[in-house]
Amino acid sequence: MTTSRRDLLRIAALTGAGSIAGAGCAREADASAAEEAGEDGVTPRVIAEAEKVQGISYTPDERAMMVEDLEFRLETMAALRAMEMPNSLPPALVFDPKLPRKKISSQKNSLTLSPVTRAAPASEEDIAFASVVELGAWLRNGDITSIQLTEHYLKRIAEHDKKLNAFITVTADLAREQAVKADSDLRDGRDRGPLHGIPYAMKDLADTKGIKTTWGATPFKDRVPDEDADVVRKLRLAGAVLLGKTSCGAIAWGDQWFGAQTRNPWNRQEGSSGSSAGSASAVAGGLCAFAIGTETYGSIISPSERCGTTGLRPTFGRVSRAGFMALCWSLDKVGPICRSVEDTAAVLSQINGYDADDAGAARMGFTYEAMRDVSDMTVGYVPQWFEDGDETDRNALQALRDLGVAVKEFPWPETDYTSLGEIVDVEAAAAFSDLTLSNRDDELVRQGRNTWPNTWRAARFVSAVDYVQIDRLRRRAMEEVGAAFDGFDALIGPNFAGGALLTTNATGHPQLILRAGFNQRAAKTNSGDDNAPGRATFRAPRGISLWGDLFEERKLIALGAALERALGVSTARPPGF
Repeated sequence: MTTSRRDLLRIAALTGAGSIAGAGCAREADASAAEEAGEDGVTPRVIAEAEKVQGISYTPDERAMMVEDLEFRLETMAALRAMEMPNSLPPALVFDPKLPRKKISSQKNSLTLSPVTRAAPASEEDIAFASVVELGAWLRNGDITSIQLTEHYLKRIAEHDKKLNAFITVTADLAREQAVKADSDLRDGRDRGPLHGIPYAMKDLADTKGIKTTWGATPFKDRVPDEDADVVRKLRLAGAVLLGKTSCGAIAWGDQWFGAQTRNPWNRQEGSSGSSAGSASAVAGGLCAFAIGTETYGSIISPSERCGTTGLRPTFGRVSRAGFMALCWSLDKVGPICRSVEDTAAVLSQINGYDADDAGAARMGFTYEAMRDVSDMTVGYVPQWFEDGDETDRNALQALRDLGVAVKEFPWPETDYTSLGEIVDVEAAAAFSDLTLSNRDDELVRQGRNTWPNTWRAARFVSAVDYVQIDRLRRRAMEEVGAAFDGFDALIGPNFAGGALLTTNATGHPQLILRAGFNQRAAKTNSGDDNAPGRATFRAPRGISLWGDLFEERKLIALGAALERALGVSTARPPGF
């Protein structure tokens, strides 16, 4: 028996009515689908076809009994879709990574950075690639001014960004204005902290008052917000200098935005990965001292691996998301991308903190002490992850052992957490429901199977019941991963091994990636044909990751800084920059 187009319309509308993501499927499965289907409306036959999409089976009597209820649900869903829901409106349910009866140590806001012994170099290039900690010391010593440093970076942006496409908007006038004020404040004895006078770049998901915030997407390329995001405000109060807004893959996926593809400074034949594409590319290319990125499912870690930067994805709730584009309310996080591990501590100290405008924000201080002896720490590892990894991964593990750290096998849970990825798809489909139902998703640059438009359409066939079951699996992951960290200060592993990237994003645990070495590989391509014979290879940076217990970024940074010093590869620069 064939299924008519009329029946397909009913199926789409019917299965969408059970979806948590706004209850309806894309395009033809909107509020008018039942009308288009004809006067018969929902029938047992339509329900039987819909069962195939959901992987369930009912009896004929059960189907007949449901018809009236399902017709009513289609009406209520049509009314729901007619309501305006801006991206800034979060769900009533709020994710909290903290578990009952699991103790989390309180922290004071205290920051001690390593002393700087290196004199300020004469070369503008050497200054541009210096660490945030070094730049701060030179600014306070009077070796350089913020306006000089800002002009250095603006010059480099003008020279190199046409090769990288790392910036969507350059805020040169604002940067000069902020730099002049930073210099004036320092002269008058008003030191605002470790980022005072330091030029930085902001991912273009964060609102900046009176400055375009495009989310990297054609439908929003002329969007100008009226207020600053909380992190933008905190950085301004910390005396940091905003150079501009960095590119991000459209709606926080990949490195392709409405204007171009962001490039990797180590090999401009490939993209920078994303979605914090421009932030990682600009930091790696020496176009700013540090940048702010966001992560839902790899958007700090992946471009940091590709571009050889240091990225810190903080514990969920440590940094406010207020004023940032919402992709997935229960997973979105904001963190720094830098060129050295200790720089992430300097940045986190200034953006950390509770914010009443973010329902998921936590009340937690941040403590960091530089040059800490890490030999009393215990770090876990999963043997299989390193067997499947490469020499760079195994060398990093050995370097950790050589530091005197106790390295023990980590009891990573055996549960299959793969379905947690549906959380991203479903919440994102709800956050951008208006694009799907209005067909404006056609305006996004990337179209095809593995893109947002198709993902959002498919997400509408995830039933509300199954979504709740996925959320219960998430609770299990929180309990199992939380228990696994008992007795460990951190976990070390390849960045994408064992599903840890997805799982720890879902549980809210922090992750730090730092450069661990280099290997020879061919450029990554969008076609996926990366291993074709005869392709030229290049010297590509490689990273290693450290995961920690909730709110224990201080341990990750202390371990990462010690490992960075031991490996000795963090200061290498991309050729031509």
